[in-house]
Amino acid sequence: MADQTQSLDTTPEIPAALSAAPGYQVRRLYQAYLAVWAREVDPVLTGPQFAVLQAVEANPGRDQRSMAAAVTLDTSTMADVARRLENRGLLARRPDTADGRRKLLYVTDQGQQALREANDRARGLDKLLLENFEESLRAPFVAALQELADHWEGLAEGAP
Repeated sequence: MADQTQSLDTTPEIPAALSAAPGYQVRRLYQAYLAVWAREVDPVLTGPQFAVLQAVEANPGRDQRSMAAAVTLDTSTMADVARRLENRGLLARRPDTADGRRKLLYVTDQGQQALREANDRARGLDKLLLENFEESLRAPFVAALQELADHWEGLAEGAP
């Protein structure tokens, strides 16, 4: 009985096959990143919401569908993110005069302020993420992450 109690009180070891799996390590990194994002950047503004605000600020008046593609969100998730940002007064969604079904996106003044504040903290988070790398290795590391993300997006879309 003592062995059962002890095993319930301790964290089990991760199987070697799992800890050797790159996908598992990516998920661990992402989970930890989300936790630090909530603490250091914004507990309410999520990473996808931040990405949408940044992309819309850089491309005001673009339609919701194209912005979804720009920030790598599916259209239903983008609609939910845009609706939440609109409800918080950070984003304006206006019907396209040429096609009322299309929603054109604009960052509001309040959204620009929230984006400025979050952006400063997010850049600090970037520094935390890269602080274990020598300065000369940071840009190649980010480039490798981008290449890996591009590759996996292609796989997700069915590219060989």
